[in-house]
Amino acid sequence: MSAQPEIPLRPMTLGELLDAAMALLRRRALPLLVAALLLAGLEQLALAPLRSWGHMTPSWYGPTEADLFPWWITVAIGFGFELVVLTLLGALAGAAAGPALLGVSVRHRDLLARSRPVAAVGLALLLGLFGAVAALLLFVPWLVFFGFFAMTGAALSNDRTRRPLRRSAALAGRGVARGLWILVVAYLTWCAVRVALGAGWVELVSRATGYEPDGQTWLVPLARTLANAVAYAALACLTAVLVLEVRVRTEGLDILINRTRSRGGDPAAALVHTP
Repeated sequence: MSAQPEIPLRPMTLGELLDAAMALLRRRALPLLVAALLLAGLEQLALAPLRSWGHMTPSWYGPTEADLFPWWITVAIGFGFELVVLTLLGALAGAAAGPALLGVSVRHRDLLARSRPVAAVGLALLLGLFGAVAALLLFVPWLVFFGFFAMTGAALSNDRTRRPLRRSAALAGRGVARGLWILVVAYLTWCAVRVALGAGWVELVSRATGYEPDGQTWLVPLARTLANAVAYAALACLTAVLVLEVRVRTEGLDILINRTRSRGGDPAAALVHTP
């Protein structure tokens, strides 16, 4: 069943990339945001004992001199968790991006199978482990690592590649690492948005609870879960759209799809990457 394409089949500007990512998120808001909320909630639950170990207060996660080591370890593990979540959501967004590009209607419930969940989980855990190690090295290596491998999940489900890690790095490095810089800038931008969203949720719920001290133990993690869920889903959609856009720009994906259509073939077959 055909539908109106939601992702342009042509090279895009940065603004158009962001618009296409938001269009994909709006179209697939139910599965993506539900998955993002679940994963972001699990992230907060997993980090809670580590934050307690590092004596981090709910509202301020900065270190003290005495607790610098546990703080550093906890923060690094937190960045590792972010890569786990973004890889899993990227696979789900990648499963939706191909049909959105081709104008093919796919039911929400079919996206999970298309996302290759078993492989996605394995890759997410691997990236999370190496991402945590990279974050230990004063954070900058994590940004580079993220820039090269953030498209792994989307490459896995959309390109159906057997080497999604290599594929993500190759796509990110093309055109003077254009993809890498787009992803790094997008991540830092969404970090600022997350802070604003998190503070906004805290303000709203704090007003409702009258700033009760006991409420702060759950209020900030809840606010962070809500803010992170939105940011994670948006970033995942950007990685999925960027995979397709880089392929159009550097591999002639648009030409291949149109040629396949003109010959009466299945354009979805053109999405499969064959090295």
